[in-house]
Amino acid sequence: MIETSSFPDRGVAPLQRPPIQFYFDFSSPYSYIASEWVNAVAARHGRRVQWHAVMLGVLFQPAELKAPVEFPIKREYILRDFERSARFAGLPYQQPETFPIATHNAARVFWWLNEEDPSRAVAWARAALRAYFTRGVALNDAAQLKALAEQSGLDAQAAEAAWADPKWKDALKAANAAATAAGVFGAPFFIIDGEPFWGNDRQEQIVQWLSTGPFKGL
Repeated sequence: MIETSSFPDRGVAPLQRPPIQFYFDFSSPYSYIASEWVNAVAARHGRRVQWHAVMLGVLFQPAELKAPVEFPIKREYILRDFERSARFAGLPYQQPETFPIATHNAARVFWWLNEEDPSRAVAWARAALRAYFTRGVALNDAAQLKALAEQSGLDAQAAEAAWADPKWKDALKAANAAATAAGVFGAPFFIIDGEPFWGNDRQEQIVQWLSTGPFKGL
């Protein structure tokens, strides 16, 4: 559930403050970068993070948006910025040979794991994002995805069964619908105390918000 309350009172203990809602897509380079810092930033400010695997292609539809790489005038720049942004964050990055790709199966595995243990779901998300954006593992290829699941300590057969299970297909659809209802139209997307922040480049604003609350004038 999306938290819509205002910034908590100074007297509220840090661990009682609502979690950061973090929406990511497995085919989003900026989601990969954000996934490497969001938990640490939250922890420093006494917050937890609730991760939400979503599909940008679905979220773009009601917003009438398209991926930047679909515009020839933007494609060369944005591909350059992916790598530059990762280097700036001190992260390894290798532009996947095929990009973007369909990552619904990886997202379904996330929601399958999340039902019983959100920490395992987060570990899977980070492993899959790293695999795609540093080693070019094709998350849309069933054989490579099963191999990655096994390397990540999962039962590969169970993971395959999960991504084919209507229950987890519906769970991903529900996650996309909930994200759209919350006003999410891109990734990474963060909602903190009801305040939306879009993009990895909002890290500094997020840190300031967590430190001091609403900015002056808001």
